[in-house]
Amino acid sequence: MLIDYINPFVEAAFEIMSEILNTPVSRGQLQLKKLGEGMQELTVIIGVTGTVSGRIVFDMSEVTAIKIAEKLNGETFPGITDMVRSTIAEVGNMVTARAVTKLSKESRTFNFSPPTIIMGSQMTFFESDDIEALIIPVNTDYGTIEINIAFKE
Repeated sequence: MLIDYINPFVEAAFEIMSEILNTPVSRGQLQLKKLGEGMQELTVIIGVTGTVSGRIVFDMSEVTAIKIAEKLNGETFPGITDMVRSTIAEVGNMVTARAVTKLSKESRTFNFSPPTIIMGSQMTFFESDDIEALIIPVNTDYGTIEINIAFKE
């Protein structure tokens, strides 16, 4: 596990979530999972290449995604809409951009894929690399977002 690369993402997630949601943020129990274990209902995946490779996943329930989108857009949504998906993808971009800014100060270079959103219940996805992911639950008044980070050198 590449903690030196992961900490800036954790810091960025807490900073961004507390700023944009204007609510206290706390960390749940850290976990390690093998890639491919079950995901929640709405997942944003951002691929990483450069000094390290891997991916960052922002995983949450549909209810949490809708509540966050409602807060950020100042309107209500009847369910998962294009605007909800776009908003949650942008939250992932914001956290990733903040973390990259922190890492660039240490002369580390990264390239990121655009966010990919996957939706469904009882999701599982598999990757060819056998690396463990660190799961960081971020608790907010709007629900919990699990940040799932897996990097390798």
